[in-house]
Amino acid sequence: MAETITTLSGAAAAGLACACPRCGQGRLFAGFLKLQPRCERCGLDYGFADSGDGPAVFIMFLAGAIVVAAALVTEILFQPPYWVHAALWLPLIVLVTLGPLRPMKGLMIALQYHHKAAESRFGQEQGQEQGQEQHREFDREHQEP
Repeated sequence: MAETITTLSGAAAAGLACACPRCGQGRLFAGFLKLQPRCERCGLDYGFADSGDGPAVFIMFLAGAIVVAAALVTEILFQPPYWVHAALWLPLIVLVTLGPLRPMKGLMIALQYHHKAAESRFGQEQGQEQGQEQHREFDREHQEP
């Protein structure tokens, strides 16, 4: 088995390189954004990985700021016709959204693995009744007087 990554910087570097978050050597993706079922080097099962819409949201905010700022500066300084705006900004939008999407998804999955993040399972290990009792106790403690 390959050496295990134990540092946050190592996990982040592996994620940005779209590599396995455990060993940093196996490929994370089978397609553009489709995950491999497991690492071909260390055998880590990628079933835990659920980055959701997180990478896309971060990239949309970043890309929106870049493109809008560039378009405003261009409009104020040069006042080009609309077709020039379309010719400039449509390729830039594609570049700044699709370019970082795969490394950002890899980063989110690597950070999820490093921090052992998982979906909340409140009450499932203790039994459903105990979980419900804990909910009621929390509600009682946090009620307004």
